Amino acid sequence: MDEMLRYITDNLYMILDIVGTVVGLVYVWLEYKASIWLWAASIVMPLIYIFLYYEKGLYADFGLNIYYALAAIYGYAEWTFGHKKKQQQGQEMPITYFPKRLIAPSAVVLVIIWACIYIILEKFTNSTVPVSDSLVNALSIIGLWALARKYAEQWIIWIIADVILSILYIYKGIPFTSGLYALYAIIAVFGYKKWKRTAEGIILMKQNNNSK
Repeated sequence: MDEMLRYITDNLYMILDIVGTVVGLVYVWLEYKASIWLWAASIVMPLIYIFLYYEKGLYADFGLNIYYALAAIYGYAEWTFGHKKKQQQGQEMPITYFPKRLIAPSAVVLVIIWACIYIILEKFTNSTVPVSDSLVNALSIIGLWALARKYAEQWIIWIIADVILSILYIYKGIPFTSGLYALYAIIAVFGYKKWKRTAEGIILMKQNNNSK
């Protein structure tokens, strides 16, 4: 028992990295399937990474995972009780395209969040990668909101963020998580194609209904 505890203590970061990777794979599969259970995984995963990222000096990621855990509650509520334009009463929130009217405001918010996080990292932490760290966190905040609203283009945001994160985590010496995010990027490509087909199918169904 003592040897087991000593092994866990000596290899705690690696064990957390592996567990986080497994939970992350479950999460992204549930996201691909558009299963509401993804929000349960998105609560468990941040709790693991909050500790790991703090110890590794990824302070923006540490703070973001606190946001992730709280945002998972919002995401679950949106998928359960949320409503979109022309959505019928009692119908599950459908997968749709990102509204064109929201593209410019979202881009502005992204830049503002990026700048704010960068300033915080520069002035109040010893982060060695403030530019990339703040960028992926800004992308993740927008991406999580888009996921909660079931916009197909949320996958594009995650593809960009996952590629950057994969490189960043290799640099920071977290190889399993780096590999996880590289896999995320690949899955995100297929996820976008799947959600795009679903969104197009919903549009076609509405057009057919209107023509009757």
